[in-house]
Amino acid sequence: MHRVAILAYDGVVPFDLSVPLEVFGRARSADGRPAYQVSVCAAADEVSCGPISIRARDGLSAVTGADTVVVPGLADLDQPVPRVVIDTLRATRGRLVSICTGAFVLADAGLLDGRRATTHWAAATELARRHPRVAIDPDVLFVDEGSVLTSAGAAAGLDLCLHIVRRDHGVSVAAATARSCVMPLERAGGQAQFISHEPPAPDGTSLQPLLTWLTDNLHAPLTLAELAARASMSTRSLSRHFRQQTGATPMQWLSRQRVRRAQQLLEETGTPVERVGELVGFTSPTAFRECFRQVVGVSPRTYRGAYRGG
Repeated sequence: MHRVAILAYDGVVPFDLSVPLEVFGRARSADGRPAYQVSVCAAADEVSCGPISIRARDGLSAVTGADTVVVPGLADLDQPVPRVVIDTLRATRGRLVSICTGAFVLADAGLLDGRRATTHWAAATELARRHPRVAIDPDVLFVDEGSVLTSAGAAAGLDLCLHIVRRDHGVSVAAATARSCVMPLERAGGQAQFISHEPPAPDGTSLQPLLTWLTDNLHAPLTLAELAARASMSTRSLSRHFRQQTGATPMQWLSRQRVRRAQQLLEETGTPVERVGELVGFTSPTAFRECFRQVVGVSPRTYRGAYRGG
């Protein structure tokens, strides 16, 4: 079973620690078995987390043998991380994941040098100042560099953990985990950390009915004008409401949903790749391949091979 070790140390942010504990702990494979073996590891018998203290069951020896090591955020960026924690991170051979300001800990260990990374937008400038060899992207929810992944603050840690579940076990398992956590699955890593927008319209306009209808009609060849007509809005008004409520344009949101549905079909059926693209609403095999690669990072055929043995 894939082993996940979550680091606990003095000054760790409790929310950041609980996020991977919940997401990976709730994940179940297709046959219903736990998808991960999760442990919380610490150098000391007890660590302080602001108003509470935590007694971890495992020591740092469990970290070096883990398949994935999660580093939660540090509340006080000026508080030094124990040297033994830094040395343990350097010695690990597993995938490294940081939540929020946990990126500072990975950077202190030299594990982000030459890589693209993110952290909470309010701490991004300081991270860049301390570690100029790290390419900081302060605008995104998370960054996937393969063996090293970093996330922004608070809820972005949930997005990253669900992304990892999807990468490891496919979209169906990730979607079930998201439902268990009462979280949306569709927030992509490149989405902005926060969205500046005007206050909600006085009439309480909600896109939920339209989003539900779109989810049921991904196969249809839809245009922006058709979406606006169905929502009884102008195209400009619809685009504005979409950005306010989803952080994306209508067509960006629609494309992501089509790709997510395509992932499910590629994982669970033997439908030919070109036909999968048609079933989820892409007008040509080329458009399907390009959009799929942009969202997922690999071609539809490569993705299927990873989950169905080619």
